[in-house]
Amino acid sequence: MKHIPRKRFGQNFLTDKHIIHSLVEAIRPQPDDLMVEIGPGLGALTQPLLKQLKHLQVVELDRDIVAWMENHYPAGSITIHNKDALKFDFCELGKQLRVVGNLPYNISTPILFHLLVSVDHIADMHFMLQKEVVERMVAAPSNAAYGRLSVMLQYRLHMEYLFTVPPEAFEPAPKVESAFVRLIPYATPPHLAKDEALLAKIVTAAFGQRRKTLRNTLKDLLDDAGFAHLRIDPQLRAENLSVADFVAIANHLA
Repeated sequence: MKHIPRKRFGQNFLTDKHIIHSLVEAIRPQPDDLMVEIGPGLGALTQPLLKQLKHLQVVELDRDIVAWMENHYPAGSITIHNKDALKFDFCELGKQLRVVGNLPYNISTPILFHLLVSVDHIADMHFMLQKEVVERMVAAPSNAAYGRLSVMLQYRLHMEYLFTVPPEAFEPAPKVESAFVRLIPYATPPHLAKDEALLAKIVTAAFGQRRKTLRNTLKDLLDDAGFAHLRIDPQLRAENLSVADFVAIANHLA
């Protein structure tokens, strides 16, 4: 299929066969897996997945690609959802869902947060993302890459940076390196928050002005007595706190 990649959809199509093989090896699809691919594009990953799966669900926004897929893949082998992944209810597909995809870089972070809503229905996720985003996802405290994304994902997910993918593996080649990452939801978070909405509020406030101290960023939520009770130095910055620390603050306030 001749298709001009659309910038508004963030389309960069994977073409390197060696990389594609490595992706499938990392995913290890099994015939009966309930798998959904986000943004299948021209089928670089779709085709090899279908060789090992009985059925595949895909979410694709581009109508031209959807029309091509409907004519290209055998009836019954694939279910196409012509919808925006940011608005799609992944829970409706069932439980123990395996989610894969080469995510559009311009909306990758919103998609990750959207998938957290469905995390109880997900067995694992494997994504190609901008390398910088993956580094932020897996970053440890006191690292410049550590931030709101790190804390909120690490609270619910175990993540593994699998390997780096060069720009030339795509058409058109992006201006940045990419990386492949595995995300596995915890059955129960290692540090359980009583109120996850409150946890999110605290993390957002703490990193809202990340160069300021916690005494300043959390002044509307936590006083000096609270910091003392939690044994957290209010002169620290958000990037110095672990996920456990943020959960402790949330549970203290809850």
